[in-house]
Amino acid sequence: MICYPLTCAAFPSRGLGTLSRYSLAACQLLWYVDSLRTGKEELYILPMTSAKERYQSHTEMLQGTLDMLILQVLNWGPRHGYALSKVIRTNSGEIFKVDTGSLYPALHRLERKGWIAAEWKASEVGPRLRIYRLTKSGRRQLAAERSRWARLRGAIEGILNPAKQESES
Repeated sequence: MICYPLTCAAFPSRGLGTLSRYSLAACQLLWYVDSLRTGKEELYILPMTSAKERYQSHTEMLQGTLDMLILQVLNWGPRHGYALSKVIRTNSGEIFKVDTGSLYPALHRLERKGWIAAEWKASEVGPRLRIYRLTKSGRRQLAAERSRWARLRGAIEGILNPAKQESES
């Protein structure tokens, strides 16, 4: 992500009135966090993006999160699609409900990337099941995704609880 440094005099109350309220709030928050961590009084403004770019970025974030959840569940053992969805729903306390319109495209995408493998197996009670399992490259990707998630979680925690971050320093 590219950010543009400006001095703190860039706030609308001090002469710059072209930012939307959302942009201003984000800038003030980023300035506040930066000034807490470094003592510098700089403001970082994210470049304006088009609606298409924001949608694509949001979609990529959601896909990346779903991909990480699928990889984590398959790390526990091979499963068919419905079982994957059920484990995600159950372990999230019924918060994440992954429908088939999201789950199966994600599984196909992960299979194309080589992070999971699939095979058809006979079912004891009905039609054949497509069983998915994690590959070695999928395990490496899961480790990378978990690391990225930990950094993201830490960054959000630093914003939500800045006093906690300061006391640990």
